[in-house]
Amino acid sequence: MTFSNRLFRASVTLMLSTGVATVAQAQAQASVASETAAGAAAAATDPAAAGEGDEIVVNGTYARSLAAGIETKRRAAYGVDSISSTDIGKFPTQNVAEALQLVPGVAITRPRGEGLYVSVRGLGPQFQNTLLNGRTVAINDLIENGGAAGRQFRFEMLPAEFTSSIDVVKTPTADMTEGALGGNIDVKTFRPLEVGSKTTINMRGTYTGQTKEVRPNVTVLTSAKNDAGTFGILAGAQYWGKAVRNDRFMNFGWLLNRYTAPAAGGVPAGLYSPTRTRPTVETEDRKRIAGIVSAQWQPSAELQTTLDVIATRLDVAYDEFGLDIYPDDPGTVIQPGYTVVGDTITKATIANARFMASREYSLNRHDLLSIGLKQAWNPDRWHLTANVNWSAAHSYHPDYATGTVRSRAFFTAPLTYDASGGYQMLPTFTTPVDVTNPANYKLYQFNVAPKDSKDWDVFARADVGRDFDGVLAKLAAGGEYHWRKRDYFRRDFIVNPPAGATLGSLGAAAYEPLPYGDFLKGVDGDAFRTWLVPSTAAYVGAFFTPAVANAPLTNADRRSSFVVSEKIAAGYVRADYQFDAGTVAVSGNLGVRYVHTDQVASGTLTAGNSATPVSYPKTFDNVLPSFNLRADLTQKLVGRLAASRVLTRPNVTDTAPRITVSTDAPTASGGNPQLVPFLATQFDGSLEWYFAPSGMLSGAVFYKAMDDYITQSNTEITIPGRGIVRLSSSVNGGNAKVYGAEAAYSQVFTFLPAPFDGLGVQGSYTHAEVSADYTAGSRTIRDQLIGLSKNSFNLVGFYDKGPISARLSYVWRDKYLSGTGSTVQAPTYVAAFGSLDGQLSVRAADNLTFSLEGINIAGAHQDSYNDNRLRFGEINYYGRTILFGVRAEF
Repeated sequence: MTFSNRLFRASVTLMLSTGVATVAQAQAQASVASETAAGAAAAATDPAAAGEGDEIVVNGTYARSLAAGIETKRRAAYGVDSISSTDIGKFPTQNVAEALQLVPGVAITRPRGEGLYVSVRGLGPQFQNTLLNGRTVAINDLIENGGAAGRQFRFEMLPAEFTSSIDVVKTPTADMTEGALGGNIDVKTFRPLEVGSKTTINMRGTYTGQTKEVRPNVTVLTSAKNDAGTFGILAGAQYWGKAVRNDRFMNFGWLLNRYTAPAAGGVPAGLYSPTRTRPTVETEDRKRIAGIVSAQWQPSAELQTTLDVIATRLDVAYDEFGLDIYPDDPGTVIQPGYTVVGDTITKATIANARFMASREYSLNRHDLLSIGLKQAWNPDRWHLTANVNWSAAHSYHPDYATGTVRSRAFFTAPLTYDASGGYQMLPTFTTPVDVTNPANYKLYQFNVAPKDSKDWDVFARADVGRDFDGVLAKLAAGGEYHWRKRDYFRRDFIVNPPAGATLGSLGAAAYEPLPYGDFLKGVDGDAFRTWLVPSTAAYVGAFFTPAVANAPLTNADRRSSFVVSEKIAAGYVRADYQFDAGTVAVSGNLGVRYVHTDQVASGTLTAGNSATPVSYPKTFDNVLPSFNLRADLTQKLVGRLAASRVLTRPNVTDTAPRITVSTDAPTASGGNPQLVPFLATQFDGSLEWYFAPSGMLSGAVFYKAMDDYITQSNTEITIPGRGIVRLSSSVNGGNAKVYGAEAAYSQVFTFLPAPFDGLGVQGSYTHAEVSADYTAGSRTIRDQLIGLSKNSFNLVGFYDKGPISARLSYVWRDKYLSGTGSTVQAPTYVAAFGSLDGQLSVRAADNLTFSLEGINIAGAHQDSYNDNRLRFGEINYYGRTILFGVRAEF
């Protein structure tokens, strides 16, 4: 039995045995009358708890969620923004990442239309530290294309319906687990003593406009506690499906001086021309099964034990239909009569270009199991907690034959292109050879690339604190141990067909026309809209024989695999203070965190035909001080100042001693075990005006000075059997500073006459600047960081009263650098992008609600370009998504 199957079966058994049975027992003990506790969200809007004289009357689910988030921010002893669920299984959006994009300073990436990764204040996904109920968690990898970064948490692994709240902490304290230059993101799931006794059933359909298919989504959550309120258990399960189609015109970069050699055309130096380009249709059949169990025992007000178990299995069947075009192959020649605009060859005819019909299929499975236990004891003025968590993530292909399977056929012919229309439209591509005629194609190298990424995470910490009277309000200290291991395996089965073998030699079942006749139909231009695609089953049957499947590992396979482990020991001291400065109440905290990291990166190095296992130990010691100050300038005006030293460790794949060579181009990527962490000193100041119970206006400024910024190095190396390739790896290569400001406003217009008193608005704007000077190859990159948008905003208008809840939101982010390029390749940028989303729900009865939600209602497509708007990059169109359903509560 495989690691992942053992993991998944163990999680299912655990949840069935300890969850369902105990729920039945607890419900039998519970009161027949239903509980009306609103949990943490209602507590946050309770006037007695808030300690304010204002009467808090907030109608509607979204409005209550907004008010709860405002109250969390108001009370906090540090800079935080929060999103809360108003009831069990009732998170404001259907995706955790989609919800986070409404937080000031937060932007998300949406590959194929699904929120996946999160950036905070212009720093990319690897700079965020994601916790689950305050604990570290194992991380799944994007194995579809061999991605194994190892720091970016995949938010699709957490069902939004299991989530009670999310805190985005921007000014950390000494007791918080280190790892974020951007933000500490703590995702909290439901607990039974907060929820009470109730059951909810959510049934929805997900319709995607590109596929015109509907897939089901069913979530059941049940919670119960006994009459005394001392014991409770919550359990839930979800099945979620979605069909995805993304039309994508993609380009792999623009090269400098490709045709300067006389044999290539003798073009003057200093000009850029396009490299590999692929019109492609990407499809996904997504299925997620998830479960949750939470149990709490609280025999007294001082003592509480909490168990949290979450398990998820996500299956993604990926099928891609592409036509790769290579104008930069060895032997290609530019013809006379090309057109140059500035430093770009915008029109040309290239002789000997390769055209390759490509089919890429993989069944990708992602398993995640997290088991956490917390013991809290708060006698008198003491606070003692012990917290442990074990989690395991496994991303893999269930069998070799459904690893990434690349089936290809090719021909060579002249290519004429015209890119003068710019990056937002398709360039004109023509060739005299028919790309839909199978007689023109010869068989190309067949490749099956199975990947297996295992990630384990063990977390343990203990804290002790004591409250005092006077200036010193509390003194706390604690220790934390964190062990993490990433074991990544990849191999490539490569089969070279007989020289000159034609596509027809495999028979008529080996190919088909592109099964979609509307490729990027809303985008102007005249690139190929249809082409021939191979059949995966025919290629696997012909080439993936038992002899191939059982072949021994090659040195290339050994170079691609690695193991990286981290042992992290941390300790902290934190002091909370409070005093009055005249009429102003001042409070805050200061402290210091010491972190010791032992890292071991292991892999295989090869020389010729010999392979040598290697292991590189590395030790880091870091001292991370922090300071937070809060001043209650008036009853409704709060000012904050903060300073801290923070770190982010390098991506796991960047520290591994490995080399992975592309099967499609003369490029490779490698790791560097000598990397040291990103470090930054950051300052933050904010002013927050809570002018109404459901109204807030805030502004903040921030500054981050980063040391040892990690960038790309490019080296030409020789790989046996492949010749010279360009190896890209990471090095610590410079300093960078990020600074900016953000503003947020939210309000429910309760002062308006009925029925308009249910209207409200929420919005935020962030501006970020960067001062940076580092290199990518020999190219100097100034005042730019990957993933940093200088401007971003969100705006939400809503109506929430009585049985009606409606919301319309627009989220926009400015262009950002997505790739630094190299000595010979231009940097790439993702163009500005905005998404219009909407939601409508109607409560037909006290326990029955119908809902309708739309994502990307305006049908926007996402574009990129290569350092110049004449140099086309990508066009992605994943269409609109409509969710409709019903929610019942008992």
